[in-house]
Amino acid sequence: MKRALILVVVLAAIAAAGYWLKRPAAAVAVSCADPLAGCAFDHRGTTARLRFSSQPAPLEAFELSVRAPGAGRISAELQMSGMDMGFNRYDLRPAPDGAFGAKVTLPACVSGRRDWVLYLDIDGTRYALPFSTR
Repeated sequence: MKRALILVVVLAAIAAAGYWLKRPAAAVAVSCADPLAGCAFDHRGTTARLRFSSQPAPLEAFELSVRAPGAGRISAELQMSGMDMGFNRYDLRPAPDGAFGAKVTLPACVSGRRDWVLYLDIDGTRYALPFSTR
């Protein structure tokens, strides 16, 4: 009986630790009326800029471009609030012009929802940028 109780406590502790370690860092909300036209936001005292090459649509690739002066590493995730969209993290690559970019693809959403959040990580600072698809 004691061993079973200890086992349950240990398993619960492991599950709680896994949840705690897996949860994403808090994100700074970024408002962007038109990601096609581009958006500017403050990143650690400098102006960062983000732009989509085309209107996002599920399963259609588009280019994500980010300029963040002095940035060393940028990654992006595409998620929906309250819905697990699987693993879709993209590491943006530096380009000769100083921007970082990647070709990204939205997963398909069987529910037909169009509300997305781009989670952008710039050198450990996480930003949340909501947008809609067509």
